[in-house]
Amino acid sequence: MTVGVVAVDPTSPFTGGAFLGDRIRMQELSTDEGVFIRSMASRNYPGGLARATRDAVKVLDAAGKDVILVETVGAGQSEVEIIRVAQTIVVIHAPGLGDEIQAIKAGLMEIADVFVVNKADRENADKTVTDIQTILQLNNMGSTWKTCILKTVALTGEGVPELVNKLKEHRDYLERNPESKRTLLKSIAEEELAEAIKQKTASSIIDDLRREGRLDELLQKILKKEMDPASAAERLLNEKLRKH
Repeated sequence: MTVGVVAVDPTSPFTGGAFLGDRIRMQELSTDEGVFIRSMASRNYPGGLARATRDAVKVLDAAGKDVILVETVGAGQSEVEIIRVAQTIVVIHAPGLGDEIQAIKAGLMEIADVFVVNKADRENADKTVTDIQTILQLNNMGSTWKTCILKTVALTGEGVPELVNKLKEHRDYLERNPESKRTLLKSIAEEELAEAIKQKTASSIIDDLRREGRLDELLQKILKKEMDPASAAERLLNEKLRKH
């Protein structure tokens, strides 16, 4: 099977730079003819992805990649944008998180199809599994898919074959439940359309303001607190709708 990898790294809010360490970690894999790896900086785009991540996934899909892996910048309660890009969600924890699992459960813990406890050779790995199991029992989303928890050791590859098999199992589950898959794909398509409309509309309005010489005037009003950004945006949108 051919594999595409889109690895997103965080961007510094100060310098705008990104380390893109995935390029270093996956150098050996990049020489495999069946593997294509694309690292990208998040550019401070919210949700754990980059603005171009969806497009990169589409290109890899069009190129015929059998499997496409998307790695987000990290884990946070609100970083769940991945559910609008991927069909199978893997949430990876490490031992020793303790109460941090409770802190992020309201968002991240609710989207996983598969949980992985990596570095399972470390102390407290079983405790982490138990903590996740407890949260899953309290957070039954009503899906017919049974969310599972696997243990892996990335350095040795222990548990990775079991993870691959579980991902295949979830893929088969979606194929056996076409209605679930259609609902998922429709949700993804709707989000993509909404995001595209937002981008195009915002770009169009800003371009019009610059061309008409009104942008600086509007910014000055906001700085002087004569107008708030939300009211300004609503007024501009209404103007644009009236023109059309």
